[in-house]
Amino acid sequence: MRVGVILPNPGVLMDLPALLAEMARAEERGMQSIWVANVSRGYDALTLLSLAGQHTRAIELGTFVVPTYTRHPVAMAQQALTTNVATGGRLVLGIGLSHRVVMEAGLGFDWSHPIRHMREYLACLTGFLTGAPVTFAGEEFHITNFGITVAGATPPPVLVAALGPQMLRLAGRHADGTALWMGGAHYLATNAVPAITAAAGEAGRAAPRIVAGLPVCVTDHADAVRAEIATVFARYGELPSYRAVLDKGGAAGPADVALIGDEAAVLNGLRALANTGATDLVAAVYTPADENAARTYDLLERYINGG
Repeated sequence: MRVGVILPNPGVLMDLPALLAEMARAEERGMQSIWVANVSRGYDALTLLSLAGQHTRAIELGTFVVPTYTRHPVAMAQQALTTNVATGGRLVLGIGLSHRVVMEAGLGFDWSHPIRHMREYLACLTGFLTGAPVTFAGEEFHITNFGITVAGATPPPVLVAALGPQMLRLAGRHADGTALWMGGAHYLATNAVPAITAAAGEAGRAAPRIVAGLPVCVTDHADAVRAEIATVFARYGELPSYRAVLDKGGAAGPADVALIGDEAAVLNGLRALANTGATDLVAAVYTPADENAARTYDLLERYINGG
């Protein structure tokens, strides 16, 4: 299982120079990938990764994830191809629906057919990423012989944030994998991994990439840190899609799926996650005020190196 980090951590605001420096440090610490969430309180993820490509050398750079409703597939494709050129072909494009409360209640988009929206979106997006003209007549999108060209670009792999069974099947059939936030080992083993793997196999696609994002903290004060995480990440236990995932995994809240404890405990958690079939962990390295992030990074690097 590959190991990367999400930067900045969810809910944390950093100025641009500090964030780019932290990305460079993550590569120096031996992380295998860096992921950026595209949220309202933060930088545009693809623009940020284009800049990150100039401050890092070889580390993979991914979005975790960019909402689809706010960007037409042609705009998403053009920006993704540009970012892939800027990063030397290191981009992984993670996309997702976001949430009804944001897209419909907050921004006024029609949320009545989210699965159809994503299915049609993927059909158009993957076409545009190839550089060939796209013609598509659907319920959500109508495109006639329109293509884009970005010099030197190659299509990045596309991951779909898929939590429920319909989205997991869709991701398996039409994308390169999935990006999952707050899906613990039990949920992955019993729901996500079997569903998306079977769908990819039925469609004749390669084994999907399964990228699991979780808070991680190496500490001698596990109970105190778990209580903090329960508060800091409480919203993810309330949004319906994440709440369903936690329920299927038998977790009361985000603190129950986070990897928290001393080196031995977190290492066991990493191994258990790998045993589910997850191909990647994206760690949100959580560091309370009296803790040292280096301890968590050291353990992650140890795991990467086979420890």
